[in-house]
Amino acid sequence: MQFDPQTDILGLVDVQPTFMPGGELAVADGDAIVPIVNRLLGRFDHAFATQDWHPAGHASFASAHPGRQPYDTIRMPYGDQILWPDHAIAGTPNATIHPAIQQTRIQVIIRKGFHRALDSYSAFFENDRQTPTGLEAWLRQRGFTRLFLCGLATDFCVAWSTEDAIRLGFSVTIIQDACRGIALPTAPGRTTMDDARDRLIALCAGFIESRELHPI
Repeated sequence: MQFDPQTDILGLVDVQPTFMPGGELAVADGDAIVPIVNRLLGRFDHAFATQDWHPAGHASFASAHPGRQPYDTIRMPYGDQILWPDHAIAGTPNATIHPAIQQTRIQVIIRKGFHRALDSYSAFFENDRQTPTGLEAWLRQRGFTRLFLCGLATDFCVAWSTEDAIRLGFSVTIIQDACRGIALPTAPGRTTMDDARDRLIALCAGFIESRELHPI
């Protein structure tokens, strides 16, 4: 697949130690994406990143709901909410962009999930699907229309970011080997990875491997 390194943009979604082995909400093999992401950053002229950035006691944490366990689902005013282990606590080392990531070409970092009562997966909106992060306006003012996404986790923050971007009129391609998923079970023989892929295919999202990217 051809890309224009000057007019297309790479998006790093939550490439943070909190989501990697040894972190509070570890995604299996999550640290394996770091060298791939760095290679991609060396090929794109433009990049943005997101950070999960929660206050202590965030409403998405199981610890904030007595009697609940991580990965339980509860009903919140904005819809169903999976409860997570405490993670990405604002200001902690594990909430930073992974220290090995070469950030020279990252031009903006969007912090999400800082509203105590509202979770945020997407790079574009909080989970109420109404509260914007400001990324859409930034991309439009800079003239970007085609996004290439990588990061953690495929079936949550990468998928929700992709869905919102497509609905906003952007073209989105997911770089699969630069992502990893959580894969929670949803039905016999299915996980959140299967469900997310089905949704994204229906929206005409692209899926490629990093080796398939060739500059124009």
